[in-house]
Amino acid sequence: MEPSSAPNSCVLTTGSGVPTGDKLNVLTMGPRGPLLLQDSVFLDEMAHFDRERIPERVVHAKGAGAFGYFEVTHDITKYTKAKVFESIGKKTDIGIRFSTVAGEAGSADTVRDPRGFAVKFYTDEGIWDLVGNNTPIFFIRDPILFPSFIHSQKRNPQTHLKDPDMVWDFWSLRPESLHQVMFLFSDRGIPDGHRFMNGYGSHTFKLVNAKGEAVYCKFHYKTNQGIKNLTVEEADRLVVQDPDYGIRDLFQAIAKKDFPSWTLYIQVMTFQQAEKCPFNPFDLTKVWPHKDYPLIPAGKLVLNRNPNNYFAEIEQIAFDPSNMPPGIEPSPDKMLQGRLFSYPDTHRHRLGANYLHLPVNCPRRVAHVSNYQQDGPMCLFSAPCNSPNYYPNSFTSPRDNCKHKEKTHSMSGDIDRHDSSTEDNVSQARTFYKQTLSEAERQRLCENLARHLKEAQTFIQERAVKNFRDVDPEFGKRIQTLLDKHNKADGKKEPLHCYTRCLS
Repeated sequence: MEPSSAPNSCVLTTGSGVPTGDKLNVLTMGPRGPLLLQDSVFLDEMAHFDRERIPERVVHAKGAGAFGYFEVTHDITKYTKAKVFESIGKKTDIGIRFSTVAGEAGSADTVRDPRGFAVKFYTDEGIWDLVGNNTPIFFIRDPILFPSFIHSQKRNPQTHLKDPDMVWDFWSLRPESLHQVMFLFSDRGIPDGHRFMNGYGSHTFKLVNAKGEAVYCKFHYKTNQGIKNLTVEEADRLVVQDPDYGIRDLFQAIAKKDFPSWTLYIQVMTFQQAEKCPFNPFDLTKVWPHKDYPLIPAGKLVLNRNPNNYFAEIEQIAFDPSNMPPGIEPSPDKMLQGRLFSYPDTHRHRLGANYLHLPVNCPRRVAHVSNYQQDGPMCLFSAPCNSPNYYPNSFTSPRDNCKHKEKTHSMSGDIDRHDSSTEDNVSQARTFYKQTLSEAERQRLCENLARHLKEAQTFIQERAVKNFRDVDPEFGKRIQTLLDKHNKADGKKEPLHCYTRCLS
Protein backbone atom coordinates (compact mmCIF):
# COMPACT_ATOMS: atom_id res chain seq x y z
CA MET A 1 0.00 0.00 0.00
CA GLU A 2 1.35 3.41 -0.91
CA PRO A 3 1.74 6.02 1.85
CA SER A 4 -0.99 8.62 2.13
CA SER A 5 -0.37 11.82 0.15
CA ALA A 6 -2.63 13.86 2.44
CA PRO A 7 -0.71 16.99 3.53
CA ASN A 8 -2.36 17.17 6.99
CA SER A 9 -2.67 13.72 8.57
CA CYS A 10 -4.50 13.55 11.87
CA VAL A 11 -1.93 11.44 13.69
CA LEU A 12 1.83 11.98 13.66
CA THR A 13 3.75 8.75 12.95
CA THR A 14 7.26 7.41 12.62
CA GLY A 15 8.65 6.60 9.19
CA SER A 16 7.19 3.10 9.48
CA GLY A 17 3.70 4.50 10.11
CA VAL A 18 3.57 3.77 13.85
CA PRO A 19 1.52 6.46 15.65
CA THR A 20 3.60 8.81 17.84
CA GLY A 21 2.30 9.81 21.26
CA ASP A 22 4.89 12.53 22.01
CA LYS A 23 7.27 14.01 19.46
CA LEU A 24 8.44 16.81 21.73
CA ASN A 25 10.29 14.91 24.46
CA VAL A 26 12.76 12.02 24.52
CA LEU A 27 12.39 9.00 26.78
CA THR A 28 14.63 9.37 29.86
CA MET A 29 15.13 7.67 33.23
CA GLY A 30 13.46 10.39 35.30
CA PRO A 31 13.18 14.06 34.29
CA ARG A 32 16.95 14.55 34.52
CA GLY A 33 18.09 11.05 33.75
CA PRO A 34 19.85 9.56 30.70
CA LEU A 35 18.14 8.88 27.39
CA LEU A 36 16.94 5.31 26.81
CA LEU A 37 18.06 3.30 23.79
CA GLN A 38 14.50 1.99 23.46
CA ASP A 39 13.25 5.43 22.33
CA SER A 40 12.38 4.32 18.81
CA VAL A 41 10.72 7.66 18.00
CA PHE A 42 13.94 9.57 18.72
CA LEU A 43 16.09 6.96 16.93
CA ASP A 44 13.81 7.08 13.88
CA GLU A 45 14.06 10.87 13.82
CA MET A 46 17.85 11.09 14.24
CA ALA A 47 18.79 8.15 12.02
CA HIS A 48 16.84 9.68 9.16
CA PHE A 49 18.23 13.16 9.85
CA ASP A 50 21.79 11.80 9.72
CA ARG A 51 21.10 10.54 6.21
CA GLU A 52 19.09 13.40 4.75
CA ARG A 53 21.86 14.50 2.41
CA ILE A 54 22.80 12.42 -0.59
CA PRO A 55 26.16 13.04 -2.31
CA GLU A 56 26.18 16.35 -4.13
CA ARG A 57 26.43 16.27 -7.90
CA VAL A 58 30.08 16.66 -8.88
CA VAL A 59 29.00 19.14 -11.56
CA HIS A 60 25.66 20.93 -11.97
CA ALA A 61 25.18 20.84 -8.19
CA LYS A 62 23.08 24.03 -7.98
CA GLY A 63 19.86 23.80 -9.91
CA ALA A 64 16.22 24.71 -10.40
CA GLY A 65 13.54 22.64 -12.04
CA ALA A 66 9.91 22.39 -13.06
CA PHE A 67 7.51 20.20 -14.98
CA GLY A 68 5.22 20.59 -17.94
CA TYR A 69 4.65 19.17 -21.38
CA PHE A 70 6.07 18.93 -24.88
CA GLU A 71 3.64 19.40 -27.76
CA VAL A 72 4.36 18.49 -31.38
CA THR A 73 3.64 21.44 -33.67
CA HIS A 74 5.34 20.29 -36.91
CA ASP A 75 5.67 16.91 -38.62
CA ILE A 76 9.23 15.53 -38.52
CA THR A 77 8.30 11.84 -38.97
CA LYS A 78 10.24 11.84 -42.26
CA TYR A 79 13.33 11.93 -40.04
CA THR A 80 12.38 9.87 -36.96
CA LYS A 81 9.98 7.13 -35.89
CA ALA A 82 10.19 8.20 -32.22
CA LYS A 83 6.62 8.15 -30.91
CA VAL A 84 7.12 11.41 -29.06
CA PHE A 85 6.96 13.08 -32.52
CA GLU A 86 4.36 10.79 -34.13
CA SER A 87 1.52 13.30 -34.65
CA ILE A 88 0.91 17.04 -34.56
CA GLY A 89 -0.80 18.00 -31.31
CA LYS A 90 0.59 15.06 -29.32
CA LYS A 91 1.62 16.02 -25.80
CA THR A 92 4.26 14.34 -23.62
CA ASP A 93 5.02 15.07 -19.98
CA ILE A 94 8.46 16.60 -19.36
CA GLY A 95 10.68 17.70 -16.50
CA ILE A 96 13.49 20.23 -16.93
CA ARG A 97 16.40 20.98 -14.62
CA PHE A 98 18.47 24.14 -15.09
CA SER A 99 21.79 24.47 -13.31
CA THR A 100 25.14 26.14 -13.03
CA VAL A 101 28.13 23.88 -13.72
CA ALA A 102 31.15 24.52 -11.52
CA GLY A 103 29.73 25.81 -8.25
CA GLU A 104 28.60 23.90 -5.21
CA ALA A 105 24.95 23.55 -4.14
CA GLY A 106 25.16 26.76 -2.10
CA SER A 107 26.78 28.88 -4.80
CA ALA A 108 25.14 31.89 -6.44
CA ASP A 109 22.89 31.59 -9.49
CA THR A 110 24.36 34.66 -11.19
CA VAL A 111 27.99 33.61 -11.62
CA ARG A 112 29.59 33.51 -15.06
CA ASP A 113 29.22 29.84 -15.86
CA PRO A 114 27.56 27.66 -18.48
CA ARG A 115 24.02 26.64 -17.58
CA GLY A 116 22.84 23.07 -17.69
CA PHE A 117 19.60 22.55 -19.62
CA ALA A 118 18.43 18.94 -19.14
CA VAL A 119 15.04 17.71 -20.35
CA LYS A 120 13.35 14.45 -19.37
CA PHE A 121 10.57 13.30 -21.72
CA TYR A 122 8.21 10.68 -20.25
CA THR A 123 7.45 9.06 -23.63
CA ASP A 124 5.27 6.10 -24.66
CA GLU A 125 8.44 4.09 -25.20
CA GLY A 126 10.28 4.93 -22.00
CA ILE A 127 12.36 7.83 -20.81
CA TRP A 128 14.15 10.12 -23.26
CA ASP A 129 16.75 12.31 -21.56
CA LEU A 130 18.06 15.12 -23.75
CA VAL A 131 20.90 16.50 -21.66
CA GLY A 132 22.61 19.70 -22.74
CA ASN A 133 23.55 23.26 -21.87
CA ASN A 134 22.60 26.82 -22.76
CA THR A 135 25.49 26.75 -25.24
CA PRO A 136 25.61 24.74 -28.47
CA ILE A 137 29.30 23.90 -27.89
CA PHE A 138 31.64 22.78 -25.10
CA PHE A 139 35.21 23.26 -23.88
CA ILE A 140 36.66 19.90 -24.96
CA ARG A 141 36.05 17.30 -27.64
CA ASP A 142 37.58 14.21 -26.00
CA PRO A 143 35.84 12.74 -22.93
CA ILE A 144 39.06 11.55 -21.30
CA LEU A 145 39.78 15.22 -20.55
CA PHE A 146 36.51 15.79 -18.71
CA PRO A 147 37.68 14.96 -15.16
CA SER A 148 40.74 17.20 -15.55
CA PHE A 149 38.65 20.00 -17.04
CA ILE A 150 36.24 19.90 -14.10
CA HIS A 151 39.11 19.70 -11.58
CA SER A 152 40.56 22.86 -13.12
CA GLN A 153 37.26 24.70 -12.57
CA LYS A 154 36.78 23.51 -8.99
CA ARG A 155 38.71 24.41 -5.84
CA ASN A 156 42.48 24.25 -5.48
CA PRO A 157 43.14 21.04 -3.50
CA GLN A 158 45.71 22.79 -1.30
CA THR A 159 44.05 26.15 -0.59
CA HIS A 160 40.41 25.10 -1.14
CA LEU A 161 39.98 28.34 -3.10
CA LYS A 162 38.89 28.94 -6.67
CA ASP A 163 42.14 29.35 -8.60
CA PRO A 164 42.41 31.39 -11.84
CA ASP A 165 45.79 29.76 -12.51
CA MET A 166 44.12 26.35 -12.70
CA VAL A 167 41.28 27.62 -14.85
CA TRP A 168 43.40 29.47 -17.39
CA ASP A 169 46.24 26.98 -17.35
CA PHE A 170 43.89 24.27 -18.62
CA TRP A 171 42.06 26.51 -21.09
CA SER A 172 45.27 27.92 -22.55
CA LEU A 173 46.78 24.43 -22.90
CA ARG A 174 43.72 23.20 -24.79
CA PRO A 175 42.96 25.72 -27.57
CA GLU A 176 39.83 23.78 -28.58
CA SER A 177 38.22 25.53 -25.59
CA LEU A 178 38.48 28.93 -27.34
CA HIS A 179 35.01 28.85 -28.88
CA GLN A 180 33.24 28.02 -25.62
CA VAL A 181 35.43 30.36 -23.53
CA MET A 182 34.51 33.24 -25.83
CA PHE A 183 30.82 32.36 -25.59
CA LEU A 184 31.14 32.15 -21.79
CA PHE A 185 32.74 35.60 -21.47
CA SER A 186 30.31 37.22 -23.89
CA ASP A 187 27.05 38.80 -22.74
CA ARG A 188 25.34 35.38 -22.76
CA GLY A 189 27.75 34.14 -20.10
CA ILE A 190 25.39 35.44 -17.37
CA PRO A 191 21.77 34.72 -18.35
CA ASP A 192 18.97 36.60 -16.58
CA GLY A 193 17.67 33.57 -14.70
CA HIS A 194 16.67 30.41 -16.54
CA ARG A 195 13.66 31.55 -18.54
CA PHE A 196 15.49 33.96 -20.84
CA MET A 197 18.10 31.64 -22.32
CA ASN A 198 18.20 29.08 -25.11
CA GLY A 199 18.99 25.42 -24.59
CA TYR A 200 20.82 22.94 -26.77
CA GLY A 201 21.20 19.18 -26.93
CA SER A 202 24.71 20.23 -27.99
CA HIS A 203 25.77 16.76 -29.16
CA THR A 204 25.20 15.23 -32.56
CA PHE A 205 22.57 12.49 -32.50
CA LYS A 206 21.19 10.10 -35.09
CA LEU A 207 17.53 10.02 -36.12
CA VAL A 208 16.01 6.91 -37.75
CA ASN A 209 12.60 6.91 -39.48
CA ALA A 210 10.08 4.10 -39.93
CA LYS A 211 11.75 3.05 -43.20
CA GLY A 212 15.10 2.58 -41.47
CA GLU A 213 16.57 5.71 -43.08
CA ALA A 214 18.94 7.67 -40.85
CA VAL A 215 20.27 11.22 -40.61
CA TYR A 216 22.40 13.06 -38.08
CA CYS A 217 20.70 15.67 -35.94
CA LYS A 218 21.18 18.48 -33.43
CA PHE A 219 18.47 19.75 -31.05
CA HIS A 220 17.84 23.40 -30.16
CA TYR A 221 15.41 25.02 -27.70
CA LYS A 222 14.78 28.68 -28.47
CA THR A 223 13.31 30.66 -25.58
CA ASN A 224 9.95 32.26 -26.36
CA GLN A 225 10.58 34.84 -23.64
CA GLY A 226 13.47 36.33 -25.62
CA ILE A 227 17.15 36.41 -24.68
CA LYS A 228 17.97 38.48 -21.58
CA ASN A 229 21.33 38.67 -19.86
CA LEU A 230 22.64 40.32 -16.72
CA THR A 231 25.40 42.91 -16.76
CA VAL A 232 28.48 42.23 -14.67
CA GLU A 233 27.32 44.85 -12.18
CA GLU A 234 23.80 43.40 -11.90
CA ALA A 235 25.17 39.88 -11.44
CA ASP A 236 27.61 41.00 -8.73
CA ARG A 237 24.80 42.76 -6.87
CA LEU A 238 22.59 39.68 -6.98
CA VAL A 239 25.38 37.43 -5.70
CA VAL A 240 25.03 39.35 -2.42
CA GLN A 241 21.35 40.32 -2.41
CA ASP A 242 19.73 37.24 -3.95
CA PRO A 243 22.10 34.33 -4.63
CA ASP A 244 19.09 32.10 -5.43
CA TYR A 245 17.83 34.52 -8.08
CA GLY A 246 17.44 31.90 -10.82
CA ILE A 247 15.53 29.42 -8.64
CA ARG A 248 13.29 32.16 -7.28
CA ASP A 249 12.53 33.69 -10.68
CA LEU A 250 11.50 30.36 -12.23
CA PHE A 251 9.36 29.29 -9.28
CA GLN A 252 7.57 32.63 -8.95
CA ALA A 253 6.87 32.91 -12.68
CA ILE A 254 5.20 29.49 -12.75
CA ALA A 255 3.33 30.19 -9.49
CA LYS A 256 1.90 33.31 -11.14
CA LYS A 257 0.95 31.21 -14.21
CA ASP A 258 3.47 33.04 -16.37
CA PHE A 259 4.48 29.72 -17.88
CA PRO A 260 7.86 29.81 -19.68
CA SER A 261 8.14 28.02 -23.00
CA TRP A 262 10.71 27.12 -25.63
CA THR A 263 10.40 26.13 -29.29
CA LEU A 264 12.16 22.89 -30.19
CA TYR A 265 14.05 22.83 -33.49
CA ILE A 266 16.23 20.24 -35.13
CA GLN A 267 19.11 20.54 -37.59
CA VAL A 268 19.59 17.66 -40.00
CA MET A 269 22.71 16.46 -41.80
CA THR A 270 22.70 13.46 -44.12
CA PHE A 271 25.40 10.82 -43.93
CA GLN A 272 26.64 11.99 -47.32
CA GLN A 273 26.88 15.58 -46.12
CA ALA A 274 28.74 14.41 -43.03
CA GLU A 275 31.37 12.69 -45.15
CA LYS A 276 31.98 15.89 -47.13
CA CYS A 277 31.68 18.32 -44.21
CA PRO A 278 34.76 20.61 -44.01
CA PHE A 279 34.87 20.14 -40.22
CA ASN A 280 34.20 17.16 -37.97
CA PRO A 281 30.39 17.22 -37.52
CA PHE A 282 30.74 15.14 -34.33
CA ASP A 283 33.07 17.67 -32.67
CA LEU A 284 31.35 19.22 -29.64
CA THR A 285 33.45 22.40 -29.96
CA LYS A 286 31.80 23.13 -33.32
CA VAL A 287 28.37 24.39 -34.40
CA TRP A 288 26.58 23.47 -37.59
CA PRO A 289 26.08 26.73 -39.55
CA HIS A 290 22.39 27.51 -39.88
CA LYS A 291 22.78 28.65 -43.47
CA ASP A 292 23.97 25.16 -44.41
CA TYR A 293 21.78 23.20 -41.99
CA PRO A 294 18.69 25.33 -41.29
CA LEU A 295 16.58 25.02 -38.17
CA ILE A 296 13.47 22.85 -38.62
CA PRO A 297 10.64 23.46 -36.11
CA ALA A 298 9.30 20.41 -34.26
CA GLY A 299 7.34 21.49 -31.19
CA LYS A 300 7.20 23.51 -28.01
CA LEU A 301 8.10 22.88 -24.38
CA VAL A 302 5.98 24.49 -21.67
CA LEU A 303 6.67 24.49 -17.92
CA ASN A 304 3.44 24.82 -15.94
CA ARG A 305 4.06 23.02 -12.62
CA ASN A 306 6.49 23.72 -9.83
CA PRO A 307 7.87 20.80 -7.82
CA ASN A 308 5.86 19.83 -4.76
CA ASN A 309 9.03 18.60 -3.04
CA TYR A 310 12.34 19.99 -4.28
CA PHE A 311 14.44 17.12 -2.94
CA ALA A 312 12.24 14.32 -4.28
CA GLU A 313 11.62 15.85 -7.70
CA ILE A 314 14.60 18.07 -8.52
CA GLU A 315 17.52 16.93 -6.36
CA GLN A 316 16.79 13.28 -7.17
CA ILE A 317 15.92 13.71 -10.83
CA ALA A 318 18.58 11.90 -12.84
CA PHE A 319 19.27 12.49 -16.53
CA ASP A 320 20.98 9.84 -18.64
CA PRO A 321 21.87 10.53 -22.31
CA SER A 322 21.75 6.78 -23.00
CA ASN A 323 17.98 6.90 -22.41
CA MET A 324 16.89 7.14 -26.05
CA PRO A 325 13.65 5.64 -27.39
CA PRO A 326 13.55 3.91 -30.80
CA GLY A 327 14.10 6.47 -33.53
CA ILE A 328 16.80 8.39 -31.63
CA GLU A 329 20.32 6.97 -31.41
CA PRO A 330 23.86 8.11 -30.59
CA SER A 331 26.30 9.33 -33.21
CA PRO A 332 30.11 8.94 -33.22
CA ASP A 333 30.33 12.14 -31.11
CA LYS A 334 33.14 11.24 -28.68
CA MET A 335 31.82 13.38 -25.84
CA LEU A 336 28.35 11.87 -26.18
CA GLN A 337 29.85 8.38 -26.24
CA GLY A 338 31.66 9.13 -22.98
CA ARG A 339 28.51 10.48 -21.33
CA LEU A 340 26.57 7.32 -22.22
CA PHE A 341 28.63 5.63 -19.50
CA SER A 342 29.42 8.39 -17.05
CA TYR A 343 25.90 9.66 -16.40
CA PRO A 344 24.18 6.40 -15.34
CA ASP A 345 27.35 5.46 -13.47
CA THR A 346 27.26 8.59 -11.33
CA HIS A 347 23.51 8.16 -10.69
CA ARG A 348 24.10 4.65 -9.36
CA HIS A 349 26.75 6.08 -7.04
CA ARG A 350 24.71 9.10 -5.93
CA LEU A 351 21.21 7.63 -5.74
CA GLY A 352 21.70 3.86 -5.80
CA ALA A 353 21.38 1.00 -8.25
CA ASN A 354 17.60 1.40 -8.40
CA TYR A 355 17.48 5.15 -9.06
CA LEU A 356 15.10 4.48 -11.94
CA HIS A 357 12.53 3.30 -9.38
CA LEU A 358 12.21 6.81 -7.97
CA PRO A 359 8.91 8.36 -9.16
CA VAL A 360 10.59 11.31 -10.87
CA ASN A 361 12.87 9.00 -12.88
CA CYS A 362 10.69 5.99 -13.71
CA PRO A 363 8.80 5.66 -17.01
CA ARG A 364 5.21 6.92 -16.74
CA ARG A 365 3.57 5.97 -20.02
CA VAL A 366 5.00 2.47 -20.32
CA ALA A 367 2.57 -0.26 -19.20
CA HIS A 368 5.30 -1.96 -17.18
CA VAL A 369 9.07 -2.20 -17.14
CA SER A 370 10.16 -5.71 -18.12
CA ASN A 371 13.73 -6.82 -17.54
CA TYR A 372 15.80 -9.28 -15.55
CA GLN A 373 17.41 -6.86 -13.13
CA GLN A 374 16.74 -7.55 -9.48
CA ASP A 375 17.49 -6.65 -5.89
CA GLY A 376 19.80 -3.87 -4.70
CA PRO A 377 19.05 -1.06 -2.23
CA MET A 378 15.75 0.80 -2.56
CA CYS A 379 14.18 -1.80 -4.86
CA LEU A 380 10.64 -0.42 -5.14
CA PHE A 381 9.30 -2.65 -7.91
CA SER A 382 9.45 -6.35 -7.16
CA ALA A 383 9.54 -8.82 -10.05
CA PRO A 384 7.44 -11.96 -9.49
CA CYS A 385 9.60 -14.84 -8.29
CA ASN A 386 7.55 -17.40 -10.22
CA SER A 387 9.26 -16.24 -13.41
CA PRO A 388 12.90 -16.81 -14.39
CA ASN A 389 15.39 -14.08 -13.46
CA TYR A 390 17.73 -14.93 -16.33
CA TYR A 391 17.67 -14.61 -20.12
CA PRO A 392 17.38 -16.47 -22.41
CA ASN A 393 15.08 -18.99 -20.79
CA SER A 394 12.57 -21.63 -21.85
CA PHE A 395 9.58 -20.24 -20.03
CA THR A 396 7.08 -17.40 -20.38
CA SER A 397 8.98 -14.18 -19.86
CA PRO A 398 9.62 -10.90 -21.73
CA ARG A 399 11.50 -11.32 -25.01
CA ASP A 400 13.46 -8.87 -27.11
CA ASN A 401 12.01 -7.71 -30.42
CA CYS A 402 14.14 -7.25 -33.53
CA LYS A 403 12.01 -4.30 -34.69
CA HIS A 404 13.69 -2.22 -31.98
CA LYS A 405 17.26 -2.99 -33.07
CA GLU A 406 19.54 -0.03 -33.66
CA LYS A 407 20.22 1.19 -37.18
CA THR A 408 23.12 -0.67 -38.81
CA HIS A 409 25.93 1.63 -39.83
CA SER A 410 29.28 0.56 -41.26
CA MET A 411 32.45 2.26 -40.09
CA SER A 412 36.15 1.51 -40.40
CA GLY A 413 39.39 2.97 -39.15
CA ASP A 414 42.56 2.32 -37.23
CA ILE A 415 42.18 1.62 -33.52
CA ASP A 416 44.40 4.23 -31.88
CA ARG A 417 44.34 7.10 -29.39
CA HIS A 418 43.87 9.70 -32.11
CA ASP A 419 45.13 13.17 -31.20
CA SER A 420 42.39 15.74 -31.79
CA SER A 421 44.29 18.73 -30.38
CA THR A 422 45.67 19.71 -33.78
CA GLU A 423 42.25 20.03 -35.43
CA ASP A 424 40.92 23.45 -36.41
CA ASN A 425 40.36 25.29 -33.12
CA VAL A 426 39.96 28.86 -34.35
CA SER A 427 37.80 29.17 -37.50
CA GLN A 428 34.41 29.11 -35.77
CA ALA A 429 35.78 31.15 -32.85
CA ARG A 430 36.90 33.76 -35.41
CA THR A 431 33.44 33.80 -37.00
CA PHE A 432 31.87 34.26 -33.56
CA TYR A 433 34.16 37.21 -32.79
CA LYS A 434 34.12 38.99 -36.14
CA GLN A 435 30.61 38.27 -37.46
CA THR A 436 28.30 37.22 -34.62
CA LEU A 437 29.24 39.89 -32.08
CA SER A 438 28.69 43.62 -32.49
CA GLU A 439 31.51 46.05 -31.71
CA ALA A 440 30.02 46.83 -28.31
CA GLU A 441 29.73 43.10 -27.57
CA ARG A 442 33.36 42.55 -28.67
CA GLN A 443 34.49 45.27 -26.30
CA ARG A 444 32.61 43.72 -23.37
CA LEU A 445 34.00 40.29 -24.26
CA CYS A 446 37.57 41.64 -24.12
CA GLU A 447 36.91 43.42 -20.83
CA ASN A 448 35.36 40.32 -19.25
CA LEU A 449 38.22 38.11 -20.39
CA ALA A 450 40.92 40.51 -19.19
CA ARG A 451 39.19 41.04 -15.84
CA HIS A 452 39.27 37.29 -15.17
CA LEU A 453 42.58 36.46 -16.83
CA LYS A 454 44.50 39.13 -14.90
CA GLU A 455 44.32 36.91 -11.79
CA ALA A 456 46.43 34.21 -13.48
CA GLN A 457 50.22 34.22 -13.56
CA THR A 458 51.95 36.12 -16.34
CA PHE A 459 53.17 33.08 -18.28
CA ILE A 460 49.62 31.70 -18.36
CA GLN A 461 48.32 35.09 -19.50
CA GLU A 462 50.84 35.10 -22.33
CA ARG A 463 49.80 31.65 -23.51
CA ALA A 464 46.10 32.55 -23.39
CA VAL A 465 46.65 35.81 -25.29
CA LYS A 466 48.59 33.91 -27.93
CA ASN A 467 45.51 31.72 -28.47
CA PHE A 468 43.30 34.79 -28.76
CA ARG A 469 45.71 36.27 -31.31
CA ASP A 470 45.35 33.08 -33.33
CA VAL A 471 41.62 33.76 -33.46
CA ASP A 472 42.23 37.36 -34.57
CA PRO A 473 45.35 39.53 -34.07
CA GLU A 474 43.27 42.55 -33.09
CA PHE A 475 41.37 40.44 -30.54
CA GLY A 476 44.56 39.35 -28.81
CA LYS A 477 45.98 42.87 -28.90
CA ARG A 478 42.93 44.35 -27.21
CA ILE A 479 43.07 41.79 -24.40
CA GLN A 480 46.82 42.33 -23.92
CA THR A 481 46.32 46.09 -23.69
CA LEU A 482 43.69 45.63 -20.99
CA LEU A 483 45.88 43.12 -19.16
CA ASP A 484 48.82 45.55 -19.17
CA LYS A 485 46.63 48.17 -17.47
CA HIS A 486 45.36 45.68 -14.89
CA ASN A 487 48.82 44.29 -14.16
CA LYS A 488 50.33 47.73 -13.76
CA ALA A 489 47.56 48.85 -11.43
CA ASP A 490 47.35 45.68 -9.33
CA GLY A 491 50.83 44.19 -9.44
CA LYS A 492 51.19 40.44 -9.84
CA LYS A 493 50.38 38.27 -6.84
CA GLU A 494 52.30 35.18 -5.82
CA PRO A 495 50.57 31.93 -6.81
CA LEU A 496 48.34 30.41 -4.13
CA HIS A 497 49.72 26.91 -4.50
CA CYS A 498 53.13 25.29 -4.54
CA TYR A 499 52.91 23.64 -7.94
CA THR A 500 56.27 23.52 -9.71
CA ARG A 501 56.08 24.90 -13.21
CA CYS A 502 57.00 22.40 -15.91
CA LEU A 503 59.42 24.09 -18.32
CA SER A 504 60.03 21.13 -20.59
